[in-house]
Amino acid sequence: MSDLTILALSGSLRKDSLNTRLLTAVTQLAPPELTFDVFGDLAAIPPFNEDDEHPAPPAVAQLRHRIRAADGVLIATPEYNAAMPGVLKNGLDWLSRPVDEGPVLECKPVAIIGASQGPLGTIRAQLNLRSVLHKMNADVVGQPEFVLPHAHQALADGELPAGSPSTAILTAVVDGLVDLIEHRRALALLGR
Repeated sequence: MSDLTILALSGSLRKDSLNTRLLTAVTQLAPPELTFDVFGDLAAIPPFNEDDEHPAPPAVAQLRHRIRAADGVLIATPEYNAAMPGVLKNGLDWLSRPVDEGPVLECKPVAIIGASQGPLGTIRAQLNLRSVLHKMNADVVGQPEFVLPHAHQALADGELPAGSPSTAILTAVVDGLVDLIEHRRALALLGR
């Protein structure tokens, strides 16, 4: 594996977000060849409005730039009312627009994870997010899927407990993202 950059995006605005903590746990588990660029300015992205597209608001332009520069994207989503949070959907709406250089997530390798206090984790939010990413033509890791129910207990110390079964699954998701990135690179070399 060569050095890769992963744009990490938490769909939560909370200061002590479980999903932001989950992204931190991923960075601690990942091999040193992976660099994580954590985008923490989702709150600065205004509500999507076509009238404000040109020029794009600074936070939107910055997110687009950082995604283009990244080899892949890792999204940690909470679940609000059986779906992804509105703030995350709003960010994706901005990213879906065909600006001069095209939608930034088109064919971009993406992995989804999520943490929640509830017993189902973020199953429904992830299905909702997968549907939106599919529409945006992102290349989403299919398996394994990672949901962390009762995350307030599992991440009580800010990281997953040593030897947790969740660690192996989370590592497999990151490995799946790396495999997808390397597959995309191989196709690019073949001119496809």
